[in-house]
Amino acid sequence: MIVLSTGHGVNGFMLDPSIGEFVLTDANMKCKPRGKIYSINEGYEEKWDPAIKEYVKSKKQGKAYGGRYIGSMVADVHRTLKYGGIFMYPATADNPNGKLRVLYE
Repeated sequence: MIVLSTGHGVNGFMLDPSIGEFVLTDANMKCKPRGKIYSINEGYEEKWDPAIKEYVKSKKQGKAYGGRYIGSMVADVHRTLKYGGIFMYPATADNPNGKLRVLYE
């Protein structure tokens, strides 16, 4: 998928291998006011700041979000952009500024 803006809205294109071209599939994309999923690598939960732990816990209560436990930008960013949600990679002692992996990883 390619997501592109030329200054007049944002459009999504998918590669159609049968013709070898990108085809418009998502015109005028917009972020949803509330998503349904959160994506975070919960394997590092014990290393998170207490405020992050509480925030993630809150997403599991009430009108709960569905969890995507991979926390990998490559695997989750398309779904998060298309359907709305939260993607985060919070700080730990090893990565005090948090960490976003590069898209080609």
